[in-house]
Amino acid sequence: MSSTAATTVLDYDYFIVGGGAAGLSLAFHIAQEPRLATKKVLLIEPEAKNQNDRTWSFWADEPTAFDGIVAHEWRRIAFRSPGFEQIIDLGRYRYKTINGLDYYRFVRRALAGNPQFRFEQGSVTALVNTAAGVHATTSAGEFTARYAFDSRPPDLAKLKQPEKHRYLLQHFVGWEIETDADVFDPATVEFMDFRGEQYHEARFMYVLPQGPRKALVEYTLFSENVLPKAEYEAALRDYLSTTLGLKTYRIVAEEVGAIPMTDHPLPARQGAHIINLGTRGGRAKPSTGYAFKRIQQHSQRLVEALASTGHPPLDATGDKWQFRLFDTLLLDIMQRRGETTRDIFRQLFERNSVERIFRFLDETTSWADNFRVMNSVTPWPFMRSIVQVLRGRPGRRS
Repeated sequence: MSSTAATTVLDYDYFIVGGGAAGLSLAFHIAQEPRLATKKVLLIEPEAKNQNDRTWSFWADEPTAFDGIVAHEWRRIAFRSPGFEQIIDLGRYRYKTINGLDYYRFVRRALAGNPQFRFEQGSVTALVNTAAGVHATTSAGEFTARYAFDSRPPDLAKLKQPEKHRYLLQHFVGWEIETDADVFDPATVEFMDFRGEQYHEARFMYVLPQGPRKALVEYTLFSENVLPKAEYEAALRDYLSTTLGLKTYRIVAEEVGAIPMTDHPLPARQGAHIINLGTRGGRAKPSTGYAFKRIQQHSQRLVEALASTGHPPLDATGDKWQFRLFDTLLLDIMQRRGETTRDIFRQLFERNSVERIFRFLDETTSWADNFRVMNSVTPWPFMRSIVQVLRGRPGRRS
């Protein structure tokens, strides 16, 4: 470091851009680390975050720091497809859901009164690496910091290179419904119900029961384009009436979303002093869209390195290349022959324990278990996609 950089007085040690899941997670983990107790942190977020704007679901086999705000948890999941259905006991795992507003309030309470944190409502218009750190131009003023952690969503529309990478969406419409009779098993998540028509895409129902008479019922697709809203609603009505046999129900809330699923390389950092968080840093798993637990692991990794060395880790995420390849292959299959996704997941659940599947999706399996997982599914779709990867271009439906 130059003498100028060493002697420059900075406003903050850490500047966190965004107060959603990723930004608040990093702030929370910084606050829990005694070795960082003297660090000054500025967090800026454009929205008030006083609405329940989303939910996060994840599986866990050990306690988490957020168990006190878990809205619901389940000890079983159901997988259903033509010719194979199974209700699976999760053993030591639990499937959990956290409401966004509960999370925002929890972290804010945890940081309340902590003098090392300052919160500003505003937007960032420029974030620039300097010799000493980072200079930020925001609607709340100009700031400098040693490191910036940026969780603003990437603008994939501008970054797109469809000749090189795969771009799909996990898109859905969900209804929170109430019924007048007991319909749902409160202990079992309908994790993937593939029994409906696939229409050359991966389409399934996802049901989170909140009690025997209340549940979130969601129609989810993995494909390149969203549908007209009426199509999601028609599929939901058909599932509720035909599959569940419901004649009457009340819709008390609605959830609509579209999560990018792509193998476009999203860099872990931008220059020497800007580290990317959340979706911007590739924390949404490309082949499933799950992000919450990966965000927590990323925050823990960053904080441990900051506390131990004073710097973020050189390898900011610790991602392993083989899992990136597995994600790319599945995305390629979804893009080429989306309807075959149902068979791939059927084979995974039919031929592997849920513990192995969860570890595989968590990217913690050994090479031996990776081989077992890949050997449990029909190889031909993956071989076709390997050819496309070697050619350096995505597969297309022929």
